[in-house]
Amino acid sequence: MQNVLIVGAGTGGSIILDLLQNLEFMNVNAIIDTDEHAPGIIRAKKQGIAYGMDWTSYLTDDLHIIFDVTGDKSVFAELLKARPAHTVLIPGSVANLLVRLLEENDTYIKRIHIEMHKQRMIFDSIEEGMVGIDEEGTVDFFNKSASKMIGFPIEEAFGRMITDVIPTTELPRVFDSGVAELNEEQILGNGLKIVTSRYPLFDSAGKKVGAFAVFKDITEVVALAEEITDLKKVKTMLEAIIHSSDDAISVVDDKGNGILVNPAYTRITGLTEDEIIGKPANADINEGDSIHMRVLKSRKPVRGVNMRIGENNREVIVNVAPIIVDHQVKGSVGVIHDITEMRNLMKELDQARTIIRKLESTYTFDDIFGGSSDIEISIEQAKLAAKSDIPVLLRGEAGTGKELFAHAIHSGSERRFNKFIRVNCSAMHSSKLEAELFGQESEVSQSGNGSTQGLFQESAQGTLFLDEVADLPLVVQARLLNYLKSGTIFKNGGTYPVHLSVRVIAASTKNLEKAMHEGAFIEELYYVLNRLSIQIAPLRSRKKDIPSIIGHLLVRLNQEFGMNIEKITDEAQERLKQYDWPGNVRELENVLSRAMIYMESGDAVIELIDVVKSLSSRENTEEEQILPEKSTLNSIMDEYEKTILETALRENTGNKSLTANRLGISLRSLYYKLEKFSLI
Repeated sequence: MQNVLIVGAGTGGSIILDLLQNLEFMNVNAIIDTDEHAPGIIRAKKQGIAYGMDWTSYLTDDLHIIFDVTGDKSVFAELLKARPAHTVLIPGSVANLLVRLLEENDTYIKRIHIEMHKQRMIFDSIEEGMVGIDEEGTVDFFNKSASKMIGFPIEEAFGRMITDVIPTTELPRVFDSGVAELNEEQILGNGLKIVTSRYPLFDSAGKKVGAFAVFKDITEVVALAEEITDLKKVKTMLEAIIHSSDDAISVVDDKGNGILVNPAYTRITGLTEDEIIGKPANADINEGDSIHMRVLKSRKPVRGVNMRIGENNREVIVNVAPIIVDHQVKGSVGVIHDITEMRNLMKELDQARTIIRKLESTYTFDDIFGGSSDIEISIEQAKLAAKSDIPVLLRGEAGTGKELFAHAIHSGSERRFNKFIRVNCSAMHSSKLEAELFGQESEVSQSGNGSTQGLFQESAQGTLFLDEVADLPLVVQARLLNYLKSGTIFKNGGTYPVHLSVRVIAASTKNLEKAMHEGAFIEELYYVLNRLSIQIAPLRSRKKDIPSIIGHLLVRLNQEFGMNIEKITDEAQERLKQYDWPGNVRELENVLSRAMIYMESGDAVIELIDVVKSLSSRENTEEEQILPEKSTLNSIMDEYEKTILETALRENTGNKSLTANRLGISLRSLYYKLEKFSLI
C-alpha cells in the first residue's frame, strides 16, 4: 500500500483524489490547500479523508508519494527540502501525465469488462449446458442452458459444491484422472437424459486447476433414434429441430453430397440450398479440408476444427459426427459455430491486455520459467538483488534471458514505478556513446539552454541496463566507474557535477576476466560490478526446464500468430531435449515459431515431424554460414576448447579428476582452463 499526500485541492488535485480512491494499492493520507472551500477539500470532507491548510504535519516516515499540484515553484521547493528522503515528490506536470495514464488505464479496464460481459452473453445464448468446477470441486462456471436443464438457479449454483448442484456428476472423477471423457450419456436427477463431454482443465504450467463439462438434452433424439432406421426418416423427423436451431447445421449422405442445411447455415455462409443440396461437401469451403469426408472415412467424430466457409469467408468452428444406422454409416452431420465476432472481441481484448502490460512497464519474476536448481539459484539471487541498489552483473551466453532478469530485478525493486532503460553497448558507435550516456553541455549559454540529457539523467530514480558492458570503450568505463563510486556524472563539455540516483545493471556474454587481463576492461570496474554477480545457466545445462518453457512460449506465440496450438507431443519434446541449443531460449522460441509455420491449417498439436523440419532448417542455416568477419584463430580455438571442456565435464558428471584423465592433462591444468573459460 502506497501512502499519498496531495498538496493543492483545485481541479487537478480533485481529479487525482478521485483516481487514487479507485486504486486499491493507493491510500490518500490527506489533501492540503490554503482555500478551505477548494473542490478537493469539499470532496475530502464528504469521503472522510483528512484535510488541512498546512502540509508540514503530514510529512511522516510512512509517506511514500507527494503530489504537488499547486503550480507554485516555491511550494515545490519547500516540499522537496522538507520531505523524507525515501518519499517521491511528483510535480504538477508529471501528475497531469499520471492522471492521463490512469484515465486511459481505467478506460481500457472498462472496455475489458464490457468484452467479458459480451462473452458471458455469448455463452448464455448457447444451447449446450456448460458447468465448470475448480480444484476444490466448487462450481465456478454455470450458464443459462445448464440452469434450465438442471433446474438450479445460476446465482445459487456459484460457490456450491458440484455434488450439491448435480448429485450424479462425474466431474470430480475427471479432475482426479486428468483424462477427458467424450459423448457420455447421463441421466440428471430430474430424469433428463443428456449427452456430455467432460474435460480436465490445466494451466500453462500443466497443473490441474479444474474440470469442465458441456452437455446437451438428448431425450427427444434418443426417442427418435429408437424408431427410425434409415437416413430419410431421420431427416424428416429432425428437420423442424434443425431449422429452429441458431447454430448452422449441414447434413451429407454416405457419398459426401449435401442433403440438408438449415436457415442458420444459409445466413452464415451466404449460400442458398440450391448451391449446397446435391453438391460435394467441399463446395462451401474457402480454406481447409472437408471434415464431412474425413468423418465418413474414419467413422469417428471430429470436433473443434477452425475453418473458413462460404462467400463471406466467415471464420467458424466445426463439429462433425457420423450418422450410423444398423452399424452402417449413412452420412454425417455438422454443427457450425460462427466465431468471427468472438475472434474480433478476443483480439481487442489481447490488444487491451498488451496496452495495459506496456503501462505496467516491465516483466516480473513470474515471467521466468524453469525448475532446475541452476535457474532457481539465479532467480533467488536476482530477488535478493531487487531488495538493494547495489550494481548487478548478469553473466551468461546470448539468448539465456539476461534482459528478462534485468527487467524482473527492476520490477521487484522500489524503483519499479520509474524508468527502465536498456543500452546495447555493442550496437552504439563509440564516438556517440559518451554523449548518449552522459549528455552534452552546449557552449551556447550558461543557463542550460541547448544542453541535452543523457540516458543516465533519463533513468534518474530508475534503472539503467548496460547490455554487453564489456564493449564499452575504456574512457566510458572510467566515467561509469566514477559514477558508481561517487553518484555523480559530468556531461560532455560540462564542468559541474550532476548528482543522480540510478540503479545500474550490467550484462555480458564475454569473458570479463580475460578482457581485464588483456587491458580491455578496467580492473576496479570489474570488482565494483562483480559485487553481486548472477550466472544464468545455458539451456543445454537445464534441459528438464524445456517443457515448462515451451508451455509459456506457446501461449505467447499463439497470440502473436493468431493460432490455437494446444500442446507439443512427447516425441517432439524429446527431440528438442536432444539438441544442445547454442542460441539458448531465444533459439528455442525461433524453432517453435518455424514449427508452427510448417503446420497444416487446423492442426492443434506440434508433432515430431514439425520439430524435425524446424531444426533441420536451423542446422542447414548453420552449415551455410561462413566464418564471422571479426573472428580470429585464437578466438575460434578458445571457443572450440571451451566446447570440449564442457562436453568432457558433462560426460563425467562434473567429476574434475575423471575429466582431467579423459583429456590427458593434469588436474592443475584443468582447473586453470576451467577458470579461464568461467566454467567454475
